[in-house]
This record gives sequence, C-alpha cells and structure tokens, in this order.
Amino acid sequence: MITALDNAEHYLWGQNCDGWHLLKSDSLSIIYERMPAGTQEARHFHNKAQQFFLVIEGEAVMELDGKEIVIHSREGVHVPAGKPHQMFNRSKADVFFLVISQPPSHGDRMNL
Repeated sequence: MITALDNAEHYLWGQNCDGWHLLKSDSLSIIYERMPAGTQEARHFHNKAQQFFLVIEGEAVMELDGKEIVIHSREGVHVPAGKPHQMFNRSKADVFFLVISQPPSHGDRMNL
C-alpha cells in the first residue's frame, strides 16, 4: 500500500504544527512534519529513541546538547538517545522535515 499525506494519520502539535505518521510500527517511526514560520518545539530528550531529522524544504535550527545547528533543505541531523534537543523555525516560511525514530519516540519523551 502506498502511504501519502492524504491517507496518513495526522495530528497537531506545539504551536499549530502538523505531523503525519508515514510509518508507525513497534520498532520504527517515520513522521513528516510541518512547522510554520516563527514556531518552536519544547526542549526535551528521549530515554531510548534515537532520531534523525531530515529537512525536506526550508531551513530549521536544531539546538542539540547546548549547541545550535542550522539545517538547510536536503540536510539532516542525528540526535542520539538521551541528548537534549529542540527544533526551531526562525525563518519566514514553513519548514517541512522527516523525523525518523528508532524505537518510536512517542511515550519516551522527557520535557526539560
């Protein structure tokens, strides 16, 4: 079966941000997300899940373990389990990105 935004499970998070579950299994999660201009995620970490954030369109800033990294289109950042992180969209346009988590990160999040 083909997975597309039209048939993927959708949810809202943060400050009017969107997420679509492209793959939701016991061992792997792939989510397509949209962050509007000027939004940010809460700073947090995951006890078990490692993640990879891949920006598809736009520019994001990832604060990872106290350092800021600018992520451009077609660039990504690995976030190991246990590392505090926070995603920002400081641009004037939406940013679209994939979040790949292994194991899935839902239920494994610790806000700071």
